[in-house]
Amino acid sequence: MSFVNPQFFWVMIVPFVILTFLITTNKQRLSRVFDEKVLKRLSATDESMPMMVRNVLIFFSIFLMIVAMARPVMEKGDKKVEVEGITLLTALDISGSMRSNDVYPNRLEFAKKKMNTLFDAMPSDEIGVVAFAHSPFVLAPFTSDKETLKMMVEGVDDSYINMGSTDFSALGEQVSALLEEKKPKILVLFTDGGDKEAIEGFEDILKESNIDLYVVLVGTQKGAPVLDENGNPFKDKKGNIAITQRNDTLADVAKSTGGISVVASTGKKDISKLATVIKNRYKNQEQGEVTIKERVEYFYYPLGLSLLVLLIAFSSLPKRREV
Repeated sequence: MSFVNPQFFWVMIVPFVILTFLITTNKQRLSRVFDEKVLKRLSATDESMPMMVRNVLIFFSIFLMIVAMARPVMEKGDKKVEVEGITLLTALDISGSMRSNDVYPNRLEFAKKKMNTLFDAMPSDEIGVVAFAHSPFVLAPFTSDKETLKMMVEGVDDSYINMGSTDFSALGEQVSALLEEKKPKILVLFTDGGDKEAIEGFEDILKESNIDLYVVLVGTQKGAPVLDENGNPFKDKKGNIAITQRNDTLADVAKSTGGISVVASTGKKDISKLATVIKNRYKNQEQGEVTIKERVEYFYYPLGLSLLVLLIAFSSLPKRREV
């Protein structure tokens, strides 16, 4: 038998010894004031447990709690576990054009729903989430807990939207760093696209880092007005309403890196197709076997015994003698 947290013995032993010393050497207040014969008439009946025994039980109970916190276990050796699934990174566009409402209710909310659909389609895979516009940032680290991912994505609302220009090169550098130790390196982008100038450096970074790009394009080619935080359309210098259209240039970048692109539509067929392509392509590069330590936990035995002993100690509190 061994202890997972043996440091608890060293941390708790000093206060435990001090407490024991103070209680066992401290004379009761009443014995300092009353005469011994008077105190005997005021004290508990003989039916109660002696003070010394009760103190011993309390100390023993505290010691058992310390043992439980140290977490005793029985080591059963290493165990190999098959881990299914792959690791991939998703990125959510939060630039100003994502407020446009050519898809219901707007591009941002529509993209979030598509991300959640992808999470459901890849239940055993490890996924991370990045949000990007002018400066990318990690929204959720790599995890297989899809409910947590959904919660983090759902928290991205209109206040996150950045009206600055989208910096795809900054996104590429961030993605490259996050996927540096991953194999294969997969990026799934949820965006309404970008023009050739904006994504030129982005493509170079992806190829240098051997990152496979998959794109989910949101919005329509007809486009819709760019809206501000109050829902009012932006106007150019001539007073014309600015229109933003879905730009499919990223589809060519995805193809050049070995990935694919899909246009987000109502229903789940688009994301199902994407998930199927990814799974089939990397099925021979899944995470494989991992080694874990198999243990049998025993902390609940000293914890349960300590509570029982404590209950016995406190249930023996003295009763007042009737005069």
